[in-house]
Amino acid sequence: MARGVNRLRAMALALIKDSKRSRSIGRPATPKKIIVLHELLLGDTLMLAPLLATLRKRYAEAELFVSSNPAHTALFSGKPYGARVLGYSERAPDSLTGLQPAFECDLAILPGDNRHAIAAKAIGAKWVVGFSPDKRRFRDRFVDEFIELPPAPEALGDLFTLLADPESFYRLGLRYRPGAWAAPEFTPFEVPAEPYAVLHVGAGSPLRLWEPSSWRAVAQAITSRGLKVVWTAGPEETDLISQIDTERRHLSLAGRLDLSQLWHLLTRARVAVTLDTGIAHMAKLTCTPVTTLFGPGSAVLFGRGRFWANNAFAEVTVRPFPCRDQRNLFKREVPWVRRCNRTLAYCPRARCMEAITSEQVIAALPVE
Repeated sequence: MARGVNRLRAMALALIKDSKRSRSIGRPATPKKIIVLHELLLGDTLMLAPLLATLRKRYAEAELFVSSNPAHTALFSGKPYGARVLGYSERAPDSLTGLQPAFECDLAILPGDNRHAIAAKAIGAKWVVGFSPDKRRFRDRFVDEFIELPPAPEALGDLFTLLADPESFYRLGLRYRPGAWAAPEFTPFEVPAEPYAVLHVGAGSPLRLWEPSSWRAVAQAITSRGLKVVWTAGPEETDLISQIDTERRHLSLAGRLDLSQLWHLLTRARVAVTLDTGIAHMAKLTCTPVTTLFGPGSAVLFGRGRFWANNAFAEVTVRPFPCRDQRNLFKREVPWVRRCNRTLAYCPRARCMEAITSEQVIAALPVE
């Protein structure tokens, strides 16, 4: 209900404000106030780091804001790249109120769905930049500048930077520096004795889960190398640990840590093994060596890419996989994308995850 009301209110404001301005304004050369406006999932939100870094480099004096689902705002408490986070969700009552500090901004960047152009215009954004859609919809009329997606494969984080500086995309060459995304504030917790490895077994979809026997084999390989194993998963996924570690040989912190605490757990880890989830991208930001399993997800889109080229990030996947054949990205048809967002209703077995062997993952571990 709140989402529908918010959209109607934003639409009315956007139409009013957009009708009162000149169409010939152009992208401002020296914007004083910029917002990166989106409602992305956790992993995509963390992959905004290259975009924030590029905006900060190009517009060094600008006041920079970034919206975030309220569940993720704590991760921005250190103001990465000088960006101030604003909690935003279309489902929250009076959603535009949280964006008040960015009202009348000079530049709004849309790294995801162009529907947020409506909210951008509603808060008075003077120039809105988004990716070109494959099919124009009504909401796209509120985008002032369309950026074409490249014809060749690129990582998602690198694609985001096109919105900030399309002309220097290939020559800017920014790389992530340890500590550039400042660690968030957190409530102290009992950190495991080092050295340890974090094995994150949860995922947003059951079709991304891996077989318990394979997790056990990886855990055994890690302990044989002198590291303790620490299991992690979300609050609703604690049963996964019971299925994997039936004898409770290793410490489980599943469901016991919030995102900021999990960040600090990863910071001290010697290595992490994750499924294709936001935790893999958190490990990029903490510079933790990480091995990530890509089944239905794209190792190209969500892998290391250019910005994190100096990180120890290993993508484990089976290429090609026949039914990893969907080509959509934020409701756009992109010829080079190969991913799968199907549900259990269409795919009763995670065959792409079953095809990944424990031997492959063990061989990709960045520890001897």
